[in-house]
Amino acid sequence: SNWLISHVITCFLGYAAFAVSCGVSITYILKKRHEEQHKEGGLLASFPSSSVLDELIYKTIAIGFPLLSIGIITGAAWANYAWGTYWSWDPKETWSLITWFIYAAFLHARITRGWRGIKAATLSIVGFAAVIFTYLGVNLLLSGLHSYGAG
Repeated sequence: SNWLISHVITCFLGYAAFAVSCGVSITYILKKRHEEQHKEGGLLASFPSSSVLDELIYKTIAIGFPLLSIGIITGAAWANYAWGTYWSWDPKETWSLITWFIYAAFLHARITRGWRGIKAATLSIVGFAAVIFTYLGVNLLLSGLHSYGAG
């Protein structure tokens, strides 16, 4: 089904953007600490400034969020085609929605409250922890329509 193909591709690309955001967030935290300690040289000195990294965190989430949104929507369309229902509160669906809400909160806090810096980087890392659980943890620990590869 084209719905399934679209669902898998957009979710994967959204998760990839969130992985980049998490990596940049970790780099941001290390770089910010490096800048605050007025250290010169070393590997962190070769990275862009913390303000550039902060903006990159936002931009990668701004790319990943609509991709995840499209992935959830196309997944619902495919579920309706395959099982006759758009949403069944399967653990993978539920955790995808939780992940979506975390990144929605990030964007909301950034746009309306001006969240930047450590708070934004931390929320990005929390969001990617939810991605990891959604992508791997649900399959390993919970059962549902998205359970595959088990035993």
